[in-house]
Parts: sequence; C-alpha cells; structure tokens
Amino acid sequence: MRRLRVLTWHVHGSYLYYLTHAPHDFYLPVKPGRPEGYGGRSGGFAWGANVHEVAADVLAQQQFDVVLFQSRRNYECDQFEVLSPAQRRLPRVYLEHDPPRESPTDTRHPVDDPDVLLVHVTPFNALMWDAGRTPARVVEHGVRVPDDIRWTGELTRGIVVVNDLARRGRRLGRDVFDRVRADVPLDLAGMDSTALGGLGDLPLRELHARLGRYRFFFNPIRYTSLGLAVCEAMMIGLPILGLATTEMSTAVQSGVNGYVETDLGRLVGHMRRLLADPAEAAELAVGARRLARRRFGIDRFAADWSRVLGEVTGCPEGQVTEPARRTA
Repeated sequence: MRRLRVLTWHVHGSYLYYLTHAPHDFYLPVKPGRPEGYGGRSGGFAWGANVHEVAADVLAQQQFDVVLFQSRRNYECDQFEVLSPAQRRLPRVYLEHDPPRESPTDTRHPVDDPDVLLVHVTPFNALMWDAGRTPARVVEHGVRVPDDIRWTGELTRGIVVVNDLARRGRRLGRDVFDRVRADVPLDLAGMDSTALGGLGDLPLRELHARLGRYRFFFNPIRYTSLGLAVCEAMMIGLPILGLATTEMSTAVQSGVNGYVETDLGRLVGHMRRLLADPAEAAELAVGARRLARRRFGIDRFAADWSRVLGEVTGCPEGQVTEPARRTA
C-alpha cells in the first residue's frame, strides 16, 4: 500500500499524535496565531517526520489523496474556506470523536452523504448515533507509552486526568469528582486543572511518568467517548475505576483491571480498599496492562487506519510501509 497524503485538522492533539503513527503523510493547515483547528505541530508531542504544516492560504494549491474531517466546523465551514472545489471532491472521511449530545438515542449525525465514510472511535458511539445513509466504521483507540514506564503504585492516592473539568460540568463529572475527592485522596491533571488545585497540563511524557506512581486511575466522566488518558493509564498498568456508562463498561472488567459502578458509594468502597491493599491493586495492574495491550495497541490502531484510508482511496491492500520515525 503506497503512502497516502492525508489532509486533516488539529482538533484533538493526543488523538492526532496517535493517528499519525499510521504509515502515511499527514498535512495540517495552520493560520497566524494558530486558532482552533489550525495549530499544526503544536502541543509538545513528539511529532514524526510524516507530519507536515501547510499555510491555510496556500492549501488550495496542494495535492492530497484524502480529506479527514474531525469536527462539524471542519465539515460545515473549514472545507469551504480553505479547500478548492477539486479538493472537496476527494475521498472524504469524517472522524467522530464523541457520542451525540442533543439526544443520546435519536440524534441524526450531521454528515448525511453516502460518499463520506463516518468513523467512530468506540462501538458505543456508533451504537448511539443515527448515521442515516452514511456508511460507518469503528476504529478503536490505540495508544503508546514508553517501555520504561510501568505501574508502581507507591502513592496511596488516585489520579484523575480530565481537561477543563472546572468549566465542563456534569457531563464530564465535575460534581462526581468533588464528591469522591471529599472521601478519597485524589489528584487532578489536565488543561486548567490548577483551577481545582490540580497538577496542571503536563507534557505527555511527564504525565505518563507520574501516572505510574498512583495506586489507581479514576475516570469521573458520565457521558463521552472513552478517554485516551484511560487507555494510556491501562497501558501503563494502573487499575481503572469509573462509572459503568458508555464504553467504560466494556473497557473495564470489574475485578480484572479495575472496577466500574453506577453507585458512587460502592465505587468509593473499591477505592478505599485498593488504597489499603496494594496487593489487590498489583493484581489489577497486571490485568490492566494485559487488556490494554490486547485492545489498544498502537500497531493495531495504525493498521486499522491504513485499511480505512485504503478503502476510501481505492488503494489495494498490501505491505504497509514503515511509519516515519518519531522526533525527540
């Protein structure tokens, strides 16, 4: 399979970083001041040599094989502002990162086009969206953590990683976090986490190194996609605790790699037990790493995306080229 030239936008930095592990060339439009969607190779990630920035005002003169939308703004506005008519007729993929907001069961997806492939990041999201006549696929998350970072669990605390939790309300579990933190020692990391006394927005490598020291990872989110931070924590080996909603109910097998509950009292009970019993936490850590390697490996993820891109562009399946090496 030949290397493809993929145009996409910088919407979710962590996801984009893992997406670019696929053995293709990715082109990111940038604008002065790097507004939303036009951040390019930003965010402190170890971008590979296969990730290229292109000024938005010359984008229409470039050649691409496929356009990958990652937000409604990309699909409904950006493509008409920065792409040529010929580029808008290229093979197109819409990557849907989230479950529906208006109604969890009766929301029609904004893409209504049999010539666009809709890709969901979890089976739960695909189940909940009404895709209508738009063909859909699921590509589950894939993550990569440094080989030398493993769970040790010496800190008798839990860790939460959620961006902008202070302002994102009940859907992201601000109230759940506050309630549980009143009973169990928890630290918070992520963008603007300092507003809640947290650790701040840590670079990915530093975040991974810190995660391994915590006894468990807690995900307070009620309703969203499965967070990449959950997958990364599992890959490191942290026991995962969270709400038995969305894809979390399949990612966590209670008693194997953590616990999920809809009863916060029961969930707090599991946390207290793990803080008091490092041996049980160690058993769950083994299960977490085993399940993560089986389900969320970066090689499987990159291969799945290569198949998707090959399908929409008509490129035959074949030997996948080696991905570009990551920069330091």
